[in-house]
Amino acid sequence: MSAMNPILTATRRHFLQRCSLGLANLFLAGAQPTGKAKSVIYLHMAGSPTQLELFDYKPELIKYDGQDCPQHLLEGKRFAFIKGVPRMMGTPYKFARHGGAGSYVSELLPHFSKVVDDVTIIRSMNTDQFNHAPAQLYLHTGNPRFGAASMGAWATYGLGSENKDLPGFVVLVGGGNNPDAGKSLWGSGFLPPVYQGVQCRTSGDPVLYLSDPEGMTRPLRRKTLDALKDLNAMGQKRDGDPETAARISQYELAYRMQVSVPDAMDISKEPAQIHQMYGAEPGKISFANNCLLARRLVEKGVRFVQLFQWGWDHHGSNRREDIRYDLPVKARNIDRPMAALIADLKQRGLLDQTLVVWGGEFGRTPMRENRGGSYGSFIGRDHHPYAFTIWMAGGGIKAGLNYGSTDEIGYYVAENKVTPRDVQATILNQLGLDPYKFSFPYLGLNQRLIGPTDEGRILKDLIA
Repeated sequence: MSAMNPILTATRRHFLQRCSLGLANLFLAGAQPTGKAKSVIYLHMAGSPTQLELFDYKPELIKYDGQDCPQHLLEGKRFAFIKGVPRMMGTPYKFARHGGAGSYVSELLPHFSKVVDDVTIIRSMNTDQFNHAPAQLYLHTGNPRFGAASMGAWATYGLGSENKDLPGFVVLVGGGNNPDAGKSLWGSGFLPPVYQGVQCRTSGDPVLYLSDPEGMTRPLRRKTLDALKDLNAMGQKRDGDPETAARISQYELAYRMQVSVPDAMDISKEPAQIHQMYGAEPGKISFANNCLLARRLVEKGVRFVQLFQWGWDHHGSNRREDIRYDLPVKARNIDRPMAALIADLKQRGLLDQTLVVWGGEFGRTPMRENRGGSYGSFIGRDHHPYAFTIWMAGGGIKAGLNYGSTDEIGYYVAENKVTPRDVQATILNQLGLDPYKFSFPYLGLNQRLIGPTDEGRILKDLIA
């Protein structure tokens, strides 16, 4: 028998060393995590919704509507499309206080306003990225460039899945398109590929190529996989390639998923009142269906469910990007489902152990966008990294809290600035993972979701 290649032997040794935490946690995946949250549902509105029309009420901005933006707000700033001196723009929508906390919510979200006392609204988000793909990557992978591991991959690497027949990390995409940063937002990056997100669909086969081809029976599939497993195991023993071990695991999971995923994704089994509650329609692609699916998945033990809903880039360059015409449609599409998700989790006793997060990758400007330096017949707002809004619910987060604020026109954060790294640190903490110690060795560094410094803060004021 020929001697092992020393490079591949070292690779195998490195694989076993660097995966010890993940493998140990997979072994303990059935155990209760030490955090308050057992799972996460992250609702990302790709393109970034305008906080000034939904959550951040600014009556002073309405007073300045139509006036030139003060020069000090423009000097040294970079905008995606604004040119010259834009005009300030107040919201055309009404706001009212709701719930015991008196939280301001727009008239565009009447259903959400009824569950606002179960939510913490963070109006003081801030990022250093103002283009979609880098901002999305920064938020979900901790790095504005491609190649890092996504938040869901980190969660499943650390905790595994509570259901051996389902992926630990599931992704649902709606709105007619993928987010700008693409599938890297649910990739495993430098983590073993077994931790990447599995994209599921709400029409046709839940997972592409999961079904057996014509003429392939389930017993025959089992025999085929057993033979393939033996061949891969021989290769793994000989070469020590870590990708082979991941491939064996993925084949076995895929076999189990052929039965478990169609059952988990079949929302037709839900009673009529639940469909009505969410506004769900089985067989269609919709945010409502995806929210209902998210509840079903965490109920079955999936660790991290990521919903991406595309189409929130309201620049005002055409009717579809106009905040008067398209924004009400977008808001109506998410309002009932996300309120139903919170209420449904709560009535099932799942909200306390499920952390729900909603938001975009940045905010929108208090100024009207003047693409090319001029105004057309449509209105919208440009990208704004300096202030935006997200909300969190469940998973050990306080209910009915309004956290942070912006200045009188919503340009800068005025109180309790929160960054993507703070959000990442808090999510990991709620899952029982120490964001400062939880790492993976790669390229000579102990890589972390929150990056190389300790600037990411656990938002203790938000924790119940």
